[in-house]
Amino acid sequence: MKLTILGGGGFRVPLVYGALLGDRAEGRVTDVVLHDLDAGRLSAVARVLTEQAAGVPGAPAVTATTDLDEALRGADFVFSAIRVGGLEGRAADERVALDQGVLGQETVGAGGIAYGLRTVPVAVDIARRVARLAPDAWVINFTNPAGLVTEAMSRHLGNRVIGICDSPVGLGRRIARVLGVANPREAWIDYVGLNHLGWVRGLRVAGRDELPRLLADPDLLGSFEEGKLFGTEWLRSLGAIPNEYLHYYYFNREAVRAYQDAEKTRGAFLRDQQAGFYEAMKRPDAEALKTWDSTRAEREATYMSENRDAAGAGERDADDLSGGYEKVALALMRAIARDERTTLILNVRNQGTLSVLDTDAVIEVPCLVDANGAHPVAVDPLPDHATGLVCAVKAVEREVLAAAESGSRTTAVKAFALHPLVDSVNVARRLVEGYTAAHPGLAYLK
Repeated sequence: MKLTILGGGGFRVPLVYGALLGDRAEGRVTDVVLHDLDAGRLSAVARVLTEQAAGVPGAPAVTATTDLDEALRGADFVFSAIRVGGLEGRAADERVALDQGVLGQETVGAGGIAYGLRTVPVAVDIARRVARLAPDAWVINFTNPAGLVTEAMSRHLGNRVIGICDSPVGLGRRIARVLGVANPREAWIDYVGLNHLGWVRGLRVAGRDELPRLLADPDLLGSFEEGKLFGTEWLRSLGAIPNEYLHYYYFNREAVRAYQDAEKTRGAFLRDQQAGFYEAMKRPDAEALKTWDSTRAEREATYMSENRDAAGAGERDADDLSGGYEKVALALMRAIARDERTTLILNVRNQGTLSVLDTDAVIEVPCLVDANGAHPVAVDPLPDHATGLVCAVKAVEREVLAAAESGSRTTAVKAFALHPLVDSVNVARRLVEGYTAAHPGLAYLK
């Protein structure tokens, strides 16, 4: 079975390959094709994968190419993890937004819109090529903003593109851990929303909802990441546990101030940190896997550090430093390729699951997965406060898609102006001016 990884020179690719190495069953991935526009990054990551595979019998064969069509032909699965504009582009997204006093995070607010406007045209081109060159392939999208990009690709690939994110999985794992659930896999997580905009409303074990027990115990509630980040009083008032990215909405002013006060933005930090890794990989004597692993550990430990500083949440727990999106990707591939039915929280087309959104809107919900793909599970309606946010952000995503399709600068301004975290049409206009000046990839906006 052939897996093509787009963005194959990306820093987190070894996580995916490492997960594949532990898969010994029939119907596993036997060939991995890395595609990237940067041959140097491809070479660096390929070195890490070679060291990972050392001594592992039957390790998937790895090839690398800068030819997209060559990479896609014959693929059974396509894992899309591209970053249009690179980390330099992410750093610019953050800085342009912060200069206007608004959030520049890569998936939330102004930064997410800018990233989406650059990424959607590229993602749509990829979707069209997949439909032509590998029509039977399943596309697993991790490219951010994951929900928006998945929806753009679904207009050409239908249900054969599925978005993944490790945030809901990590949240469910933390809740299960503090509740003392022996096997988190046996817990049903009642989660619903959009990518990076969702809430856990229940966690059922053997048919019993254990979340009320957590919400009723302030000490227990304050003992894990989200309790520290949001505060126990706010979580109890919500009656749910929000995805960590909702900190940008619920504590927006504090988050913006923390980002403005930081020595570097997150994008600038990762840009400089990863530049050091790729530069080190140019040395023939460099220990590729060791260098990559130490860089990864620092990356995970500093994740959302500005938000934790703003909330006084302290350092991340050691149990939360292991990532997880590669495990979601592998579980999804296994379920489809082998018809090993499972339940995963995924980004899929709504298909009537949330009545406040139309059928084609991509949402993030628990899905039953089998050989025919991912099928969203019926969920209870959202409370009014959550419905308002979900509908507002989905409306912004639709304006981003319209702007990317039409090239309309006016529509791009509308997308920024309608976002809940951009509170001024004039600010929206300045954001578009700033982003088009910073990114050659937005020259199509006229």
